[in-house]
Parts: sequence; structure tokens; C-alpha cells
Amino acid sequence: MCHEAPAEPARDRGSVTARVLVAPDDFKGTFTAPEVAAAIADGIRRAGLEADELPIADGGGGTMAALHASLGGELRTERVGDPLGRPVDARWLLLPDGRTAVVEMAEASGLSLVAPEERDAWRASTRGTGELIAAAARAGAATVLVAVGGSATTDGGAGAVAAVREAGVAVPALRVICDVRVPFEDCARVFGPQKGADPAMIERLTQRLHELAAGAPRDPRGRPMTGAAGGLSGGLWAFLGAELVEGAPYVLDAVHLDERLAEADAVVSGEGRLDDQTLTGKAIAELARRCRAAGRPLHVVAGSRTLDDDDVAALGLASVREATTLEELREAGRAVAAAVGRPPDGEPPG
Repeated sequence: MCHEAPAEPARDRGSVTARVLVAPDDFKGTFTAPEVAAAIADGIRRAGLEADELPIADGGGGTMAALHASLGGELRTERVGDPLGRPVDARWLLLPDGRTAVVEMAEASGLSLVAPEERDAWRASTRGTGELIAAAARAGAATVLVAVGGSATTDGGAGAVAAVREAGVAVPALRVICDVRVPFEDCARVFGPQKGADPAMIERLTQRLHELAAGAPRDPRGRPMTGAAGGLSGGLWAFLGAELVEGAPYVLDAVHLDERLAEADAVVSGEGRLDDQTLTGKAIAELARRCRAAGRPLHVVAGSRTLDDDDVAALGLASVREATTLEELREAGRAVAAAVGRPPDGEPPG
């Protein structure tokens, strides 16, 4: 089960149907978090239980969708440069207060925008992300949340910083939601290979990062989270005064996870791959910690799993199921509902 020690019990529902909080991350490259949540919730409801959909994210890809699903707001589109400078229509989100915007860097500078044979780790730029920040500032945003992750770039944020400065707008307060804790100087070594960099290129990229850091008003080297998105987080911190925040806790707080958790009897989450990275900083690890504290069982649905039983036990997961299609996600929801309980009238799930 999810709890490790006596904690706050599930709420006394009497004869009320059990409620399951459905809080998945996205299945990268396959389904968005809202799509996963809808499918699992459909299965739970068909089994006769209540389902509360709450898509989550860890600060990387899918963060804007998760915040939009919970907080609302207006999605806007801007024509900006992709990692190689080609025009691309990228979305950003203006939250209901009209003063806070969300920019997801993968929309403009993501690896998914560059075909494998086109990947150029040296040339790839975050300029398009800076253009999105500038667009949000022109629209009146005083604060911009920048979700980083899934980048094609290792420019240390140089392109984004240049684009913001050249736009001639008042630089908004920047809060960078980071999905990794890698420091600035290590990002090429850790993430360069997936962006097409060979060992020689990684050495060149690292040297360029050191030169950029040496000339910055604040040196990002050695600081956790400054290496997210090829050093974009560190560049925004060093040159534009951005605040860096750890992704998963920030997003879960922003979508009011704890309040929704208190109203649930059980939780089901999901992500595309349940592996070693799940244990360190990903949304499910943070969700598992909060479930343990609240005494709620956490079930997980994954596209694939490499975690062994000891790792699953360490996370405190009540169950792990695999699903790769929407119908399998619905069936997983039905299975979780069966594990949580039947409708109070005794009728079989249908």
C-alpha cells in the first residue's frame, strides 16, 4: 500500500461511492496527460466509482497542458523560430489573472521539432523560446513561468536571452520550472548525445558553456538546476535574473494536488516509462511522497516498466499496470476501481 506509517486516514464517506484521484503525467510521444487522465477516469467511472481528473507534470514537456487543464486560461499562438531558425507556430498560455503566462520551451526549441537527421547540437538555438517570452511580455504578463525540458539545444540560453533583449520589452519576472537538477557545466555531457552530439562536439559545447558562464553577471556553474534544457535555465538565471524552482513540487502545488488528495480515497497516476529516472525528481516520485504522507494508496499505470519490485516497494506503490493504448488505459482504470472497492449498493461494476 502507499502509506508506510499511520497517517491521516481516508475521509469517512459512509455509503458514498469511493473517489479516485486520477493524476497522471504524459506518455511522451504518445498521449498527453489530459488524454491519459480522461481514459483512466473513463474506466473508473464505468466500474461505478467517482474519478477526479488532475493531469500533472514535472516541469518538462506537458507542464503547460497540466496547468491549463487545472487553472484554465487562454492558449495563444506565436510564429517564432524553431531550434534551427525555421518558422514554427508555438503556443503559450495566459492564465486567468491576465498577468501570468506559461511558456513551454519545447513548443519552440524542442527536440521533437527537429528530425533525427537534422539534429545539430552546435547550431540549435533557444531563440524561439525567448521570442515566446517576449510575446507574453507584450501581452501584459508581469510573470512568465518557463517550463523547460525536451530541448534540442545546448546554447546555455544564449539565444533566448538575446531574443528577449532585442524585443525591446520590459523583461518580466521569470520563474523557470526545472525537470532536472544537473548543473550548467554538465548539461552537454549528460544530455548532448540525445541531441546528436558526439564526444568531440560535447567537448566543444562544454567549452562554449564555460565561456558563456564566465561572462555572465551571475555564474551559473555548480548550481543545481542550471543545466536544464541545455543550460536554458542557467542562462535565464545568470543574465535575466530568473528564479529556478524544482519542477514536480512546483507543479503539484500549482494544481492544488494536496487539496484534491484530501478528498480522495485512492490515487492512480501514470507515465510513459517507469524507470530509474522515476525515482529522482519525476512527478510520480513526488506524488508518491505526498500519498505516503496522506495515507492514500497510489496505483500507477505505465507504458513500460523497468523498475524492479524493490524499487516499486520503495516508492510505496499499491500496484503497477502496463498500458500502451487508450483502451488499455481504460481497462487499467477498471482494474484500479476493482482494487479500490465496489459501489456501495453492491451492484457489480458495469
